[in-house]
Amino acid sequence: MTGTSRISAPNLASLFEGAGKRWGDCPAFSTRRTDGTFQPVTYGQWHERSVALAAALIDLGVGPRDHVAILSDNRFEWILSDAAVQFCGAADVPRASDVTVGEIAYILEHADVEVAFVENADVLAKVESVRGNLPKLRHLVLMHPLGDDHRLPSDVHTLRDLEIRGEKLRLKGDRRVEERIAGIQPDDLFTIIYTSGTTGTPKGVQLTHAAMASQIRNLPFVLSPKDRALSILPIWHSYERVFEVISIACGVHTYYTSLRNLGEDLHAVKPTIMVSAPRLWEGLYQRILSKVEKAPLLRRILFRAARSTAHGVRTAQSFFSGREIDLKGRGPMTSALLTMRHAVAWTLCIAPSLLLDRLVLVKLRAAVGGEFRGTISGGGALPPHVDAFFNDIGIPVLEGYGLTESCPVLAVRTWDRLVIGSVGPVFPETEVRIVDPVTGAVLYPDTARRDLGRGKRGEIHAKGPQIMKGYYKDPEGTARVLKGGWLATGDLGMVTFNDCLKIVGRCKETIVLLGGENVEPLPIESKLLESPLIDQCMVVGQDRKHLGLLVVPSLSGFSATGITATDLAALEVRPEVTEMLRLEIRRLVGEASGFKPFERITSFHLLRKPFEVGEELTMTFKLRRHVITEKYGREIESMFAS
Repeated sequence: MTGTSRISAPNLASLFEGAGKRWGDCPAFSTRRTDGTFQPVTYGQWHERSVALAAALIDLGVGPRDHVAILSDNRFEWILSDAAVQFCGAADVPRASDVTVGEIAYILEHADVEVAFVENADVLAKVESVRGNLPKLRHLVLMHPLGDDHRLPSDVHTLRDLEIRGEKLRLKGDRRVEERIAGIQPDDLFTIIYTSGTTGTPKGVQLTHAAMASQIRNLPFVLSPKDRALSILPIWHSYERVFEVISIACGVHTYYTSLRNLGEDLHAVKPTIMVSAPRLWEGLYQRILSKVEKAPLLRRILFRAARSTAHGVRTAQSFFSGREIDLKGRGPMTSALLTMRHAVAWTLCIAPSLLLDRLVLVKLRAAVGGEFRGTISGGGALPPHVDAFFNDIGIPVLEGYGLTESCPVLAVRTWDRLVIGSVGPVFPETEVRIVDPVTGAVLYPDTARRDLGRGKRGEIHAKGPQIMKGYYKDPEGTARVLKGGWLATGDLGMVTFNDCLKIVGRCKETIVLLGGENVEPLPIESKLLESPLIDQCMVVGQDRKHLGLLVVPSLSGFSATGITATDLAALEVRPEVTEMLRLEIRRLVGEASGFKPFERITSFHLLRKPFEVGEELTMTFKLRRHVITEKYGREIESMFAS
């Protein structure tokens, strides 16, 4: 289903200008005050302020196609600054406020940045500490003022002062902003995003206005000014970024929140839509189960009955509407048997499900505000049990897939094509092929086969208008992943028999055992995370005889079993904890759950510290496997030695 109420424009500057005029008096962005209420800014106000800021930037010397850094977390001033940069005909180079001094020195120099927005005094201090290594950097713009008692150097401007400067220029008839907007070409850059990545040095991904325009043009579901979105993921990532631009195109009201305030803001805002990372839903899932386990017996029984009957109804409806994942191509006999099974399940479950939904599940949906139409989950794989749980209880999860290099969406579920176990159908105007990572042979689409090669596993290659222009100043890196317009994603996947894309692992994450067996760690890790006793984990075993596991045990999970501890170090020394985890790992990863003998975990090691964003995890909570492997190298060696 394609929306008709969105703004279509050839570039971001024109889109922002159109949104300011079309949605003028509608609330656009709301910032959380200290008392928990929100301060809204209308689309018209945002547009006028952005134009004024752009006029001042042009006056400072920002030229067409220049690169302007924005070092800040999610806030209204971020999107204000970004719009101003686009109105200049320039491209932004974004990064969060937790950017390290080393990253600042590398990115600003590599990207030829002359003007940089900084969020606050802390970020300003980081930039100033490496200023001597950044000869091209001429001006800094401070978003959050330091106060009247602070004197700033002449090359450091406050955002508000620049707005006032631009307003005066506009009153005098300065129309250079309009000239810049008219001069933007589809192939011009709107951003260079330096990937945080799971390996190696950041690469500057160049994304064009045409790439972003295609994401908006092909949005396969409807959003409108009636929708309210919570913004929580890092806006400098392409995933949150594209959703914020889509929200602007559709007139959505965006509220800026944080992990600390998320629970409170879900109730206050009552969002209808948001984009999220799997970790958020894993955490909510564990909190729900923890509360249920502490509830009286009757409530526990009702919860399990509600969950079971809802699952029966949902899976039956998915089957009859063609939304149950099909990995092998069902024949007539299998289809007939499944039809009978689901018909019986639906008949038995529908009446109690409707009753228990009103008694139990409606209260669970209230945890996300009660008016939630769904979430678009991305940035990593959503564990299957978490995915099924929220879809069962009436919170639709529209999992998607993409890369920074693809602006980012390559595939996404919709409400009409919500196939659990997949990331949905391929995005409009996008081609996908599945390639043997060893031989390079195209496995899908294979026109010589009647099924076109559906169900065949291999590396995902993609082509479409959203694919990056290349890595900035890195022709060799670009050539490695872009050939003939096809982007080699590095991800392993398959096209299902109901024409959805399923991700099965990552080429670079594949563990090769001494016996030559290839192991995808992601399915094993996802299965292990079903355990309430395991908070985080990573499978290891490259060039070993068997697999091992680094485990971050769950304090709350063990507390529910009667084993209390103040920290992870206290859990590590208790032999009953090790034994319980050993049994849990055997239970989850074994023949009964579909794992081959070489995929089973033979040894494991308990960690005393959880994986954290910025260290062992990327900003979207992906495991930085090379960092973890290096950091815990001694523990890994001892695990296999024993």
